[in-house]
Amino acid sequence: MRIALVVSSYHDFVTSGLERGARSALRAGGVDDEAIVTFAVPGAFELAQAAHRLAVTGGWQGIVCLGCLIRGETPHFDYIARATADGIMRAAQDTGVPVTFGVLTTNTAEEALARSAEGASNKGREAATAALAMVTLYAQLDGGSSHG
Repeated sequence: MRIALVVSSYHDFVTSGLERGARSALRAGGVDDEAIVTFAVPGAFELAQAAHRLAVTGGWQGIVCLGCLIRGETPHFDYIARATADGIMRAAQDTGVPVTFGVLTTNTAEEALARSAEGASNKGREAATAALAMVTLYAQLDGGSSHG
């Protein structure tokens, strides 16, 4: 099984923790380290573009999108959050590859750090666990192995 992590570089003080959580969950789920590849994108808006492009290659059983949006004083947060969520869902639906949403949408940096800290509540961990579950489900629906 090969899993792609698409990670936003923006707010890397948060997204690096999400990536660590995702990698930990994938390893615990039996995915070899060399089968987990990280692709960096500039920000949350670019996550879906990269996920779609990776999915259409056919080389990935699952894709985990990791990013962080922290609310500011303008409506920019709302536009980017909506576009990011819609784009990630569209990438999954258009390609048939599980693409999961590990994008924090918080009010403060403190909230983001709490959700990217080591441990069971790490949202990168949750997104990776969801990806593994979806890969397994799709394999069952297709009548094949989850490690195909």
